[in-house]
Amino acid sequence: MSTSFANVPLQWVGPVKITGPEIDVETELPLATYETPLFASVNRGARVATASGGIKAVVIDERMSRSVLFEAPDAIVAFQCLEKIKAEFPKFGTVVATTSRFAKLIDMHSQIAGNLLFIRFEFTTGDASGHNMVTFASEALMNRILELCPALKYESISGNYCSDKKATGVNGILGRGKYVVAELTIPEKLVQKYLKSTPEKIVQLNIRKNLIGTMLAGGLRSANAHYANMLLAFYLATGQDAANIIEGSQGTTLAEVRNGDLWFSVTIPNLIVGTVGNGKGLPFVEEVMQKLGCREPREPGANARRLALICSAAGLCGELSLMAALTNPGELMAAHRKLERI
Repeated sequence: MSTSFANVPLQWVGPVKITGPEIDVETELPLATYETPLFASVNRGARVATASGGIKAVVIDERMSRSVLFEAPDAIVAFQCLEKIKAEFPKFGTVVATTSRFAKLIDMHSQIAGNLLFIRFEFTTGDASGHNMVTFASEALMNRILELCPALKYESISGNYCSDKKATGVNGILGRGKYVVAELTIPEKLVQKYLKSTPEKIVQLNIRKNLIGTMLAGGLRSANAHYANMLLAFYLATGQDAANIIEGSQGTTLAEVRNGDLWFSVTIPNLIVGTVGNGKGLPFVEEVMQKLGCREPREPGANARRLALICSAAGLCGELSLMAALTNPGELMAAHRKLERI
């Protein structure tokens, strides 16, 4: 098996100002994508955001999950074993500690379907996104549970109740990754100057497209125009597991007219990023991390949260720019015709 590299165009756009409880920076945003109009679109969003005083962003919660699956003889045994597992839960932290210095077990949820027992473990994982870390810890917990409940049988280390790289409701409800909210207020005159639109038009379109349109389409805990575009570009530029854009794209865009100005926000409850781990040792990723300030000596998890906040700003800039473009007939296609060969 040989190894080679796919060349994906990477550009820095911005800069954009970002502030919040854990960040105060003006930074350019790294994006790697074949969809070249995205560079100009996110750059426009960054320009208007900075001119408006900058983006405010905060990490609401963080956790990484892995669900394990057991087979019981019947539902009654599954329930009885679950009660034993719940009673033992306070001791599970010591089991996790044998697998990692950074993994911390913080919660557990369960589901019983017939004779099948699903246990969803949730961890904090320091500066790593944590896929391998939580799988290793869950494997150790699974072995402990099989000792505790001999009537159970191993079925799978992953039972899809996690849910990893799938669009599900459970991640939005319980959380998987960094739960991040980014917002800004844009004066009406800057909406007109930079976005060639009005606050009223953007708010109306957000309701009719992102909320009503997504509802009619059967969207699952999702109400946005194109989070996946910015997440993919940011993930590829920073060495992330790009498949996690599936749950990452399940987010909500909100917009309001406030005293004539535009208030605009993105909520991304499943933003899965890390600053250490697989993929982070590549030279271009190291260079990106250094430039973003994610290689500074901070408490475990702080650099990953910083990266998530910057990523959410990229998401907001791209979402804002597209929503504004869509309020003007022909603008979207004109931009693609200009910046892409069709």
